[in-house]
Amino acid sequence: MSPLTLWGAVLGAVAASGLVLVVARIRVIRRPQLSLRVLPYVRDLPQVGRTPTLKVVSSSPTAAAAGVFGPLLRSMADGVERVLGGSASVRRRLERAAIEQTVHEFRVEQVLWGLAGFALAAAYGVISAATGSGGTLSSLLLCFVGFALGVIGRDSHLSGQVSTRERRILAEFPTIAELLALAVAAGESPVAALDRVCRRSGGELSRDLAGVLASVRTGEPVGAAFDAWAATTGLPLVARFAQGIAVALERGTPLADVLHAQAADVREAGRRELIEIAARKEVFMMVPVVFLILPVTVFFAFWPGVVGLNLTTP
Repeated sequence: MSPLTLWGAVLGAVAASGLVLVVARIRVIRRPQLSLRVLPYVRDLPQVGRTPTLKVVSSSPTAAAAGVFGPLLRSMADGVERVLGGSASVRRRLERAAIEQTVHEFRVEQVLWGLAGFALAAAYGVISAATGSGGTLSSLLLCFVGFALGVIGRDSHLSGQVSTRERRILAEFPTIAELLALAVAAGESPVAALDRVCRRSGGELSRDLAGVLASVRTGEPVGAAFDAWAATTGLPLVARFAQGIAVALERGTPLADVLHAQAADVREAGRRELIEIAARKEVFMMVPVVFLILPVTVFFAFWPGVVGLNLTTP
């Protein structure tokens, strides 16, 4: 047996062992915990002297990667947190995007995105080195830039998720407000109206209202639940809507009129936003007219005269 064949067999065995370990670890992570299988049957028993309930294991790729390469990823995530900071802002954006993640899990995702950028930059560096057009220092710098771009890209993607969800909420808001107004005007209580709207609709705003309804059903006052929602949302219109409902419930103002007025305000704000967007895009709308249509028109207007002058000139 040649040394090359022996080294190939060793490398193949090492790769196969690594794949087997990864698959085994992922299967252990995805296996339901004993507490999750037993607690539904012993939930009414007293909890004195017991250890806290174990956290539900997430089935996301981030949790699987953290389970396999846990210590390394956690240390890198802590390093990213120390360098970037802003955990309060990240937590706020995660809440606004309705992403059920902790700040540390988000940092782990940032590390994974950075490692993906690092791998792409390293592959490009290897190819450049193989062709003899790249140096070691430039490759290392490129790998560092790839990692940084991956980390920043995940943060930008989170901001994009927040903006997308808030646009959906604004699109759903007038309809949801009108449904609530109709239900209250028909004689239902605010809690019953919330329940009906949450059961009859689906969307991001309905999810937020379902959270408010869950808080009310756990014993929190309706006004306090809407005040908490107004404090957590990032949209001024939605915050004003929630505060208006809370004030109407506290002072006895007719709730249907408040809801109709809020829906009208949102529609008017949407029209103003469309007008502002059209005004900002007016210059860009003139670009094809000035640089495409006008030159073609001038060409067709003056080209026959130029041809005629050339034909009549002796």
